[in-house]
Amino acid sequence: MTLVEETTKKESLWDRSGGLNGLLTAVGILALTRVGQLLMISWLDGGTAEPRPLFERLLIWDAGWFLRVAVDGYPEGYTYSATGQLEGNELAFFPVYPMLIRAGAALGADPSTAALTVAWLASVGAAVALHLLGASLYDRRAGWALVAICCSAPASVVLSMAYSESLYIALVAGMFAAAHRRVWWAAGLLGLLTALSRPTGAAAALALAVAAILALRHDDGQPKWKPLAAAAAALAGVPLYLGWVAYRVGDLTAWFKIQTAGWGTSFDYGSSTGKFLWTTLRSGDGWIPMSVALILLVALAAAGVALAQKPWLPLAVYGVVAMILVYGQAGFYHSKPRLLLPVLLTLLPAVVAAARARPRVAVLSITAWALFGLWYGAYLVTVWPYTL
Repeated sequence: MTLVEETTKKESLWDRSGGLNGLLTAVGILALTRVGQLLMISWLDGGTAEPRPLFERLLIWDAGWFLRVAVDGYPEGYTYSATGQLEGNELAFFPVYPMLIRAGAALGADPSTAALTVAWLASVGAAVALHLLGASLYDRRAGWALVAICCSAPASVVLSMAYSESLYIALVAGMFAAAHRRVWWAAGLLGLLTALSRPTGAAAALALAVAAILALRHDDGQPKWKPLAAAAAALAGVPLYLGWVAYRVGDLTAWFKIQTAGWGTSFDYGSSTGKFLWTTLRSGDGWIPMSVALILLVALAAAGVALAQKPWLPLAVYGVVAMILVYGQAGFYHSKPRLLLPVLLTLLPAVVAAARARPRVAVLSITAWALFGLWYGAYLVTVWPYTL
């Protein structure tokens, strides 16, 4: 560990992040992106053939699956069509978000309202966690930049929807912030919840294990079992849920079969992604496929730049493994920008550049990014007819 890193560790994260004003600034940045995007959704919706209330726009696609888990629970086994073909069902969706929806409904809220309330509160948590992570890794300006860039990315519209991304980002960013400050009980708890929120939580758990190994090599006076226990808790999350699904259905590979049957999701080592990029860039029809292809290529380039800058090793491991999972699996191509949103590694070059630039340059650059990203997401949930 360098002298700069050691000094950073000794400075409290509260002071480093700017205290209450720093956190309120991060939440204010989030609020600007959310209000701006909701206004864009309303504006674009007015030009569609079948306008729908804003509330309904935020409850489409995967939101219905989460709500069914929250209201009706998980099915007992496989689901089949009238012709006997295996279909996807609610067992494909990890439990933390729908369980929080159920808790909100138990308090008397309508389930749909509870779903959006949980997602919006989680977005606030994500803004706070992202700022703390950026401040811990770099400085408070980097923390604010990370919030602004992540929360206005092209797929960031899901932060306002009844999707699990806002909760997942809050948990994974909080886990990394806690691990970077060596607060292992928090890192372990957040790591377990992260792994029970989305399948890519496995990448986060692996990264926490790397952080624990690094901690074992550094004598900071803490008992060695603490980082090991934190890593073990996180690593248990995904196997626990997949094992529970296997037990419930009576098939060790049940979760994977349900994913493939419902959404065509299977790991094909990037074959489908490569074919999509080749076909789209060569003779693609439509600007959405072309834009998704460009987003995938830009994200790869950004990840390469980030790795060249030698970021904190656990965050690099998480980013690489998460990107392998996104690029390596078959599935809906137009969902990949959403799946890339929580990767974080792809955002680091822009975050570092914004933190080092003059404030006016940083603000103008991020504003331009946000105008496109927020409009793009609003377009996807109003005009674009397919799932995000």
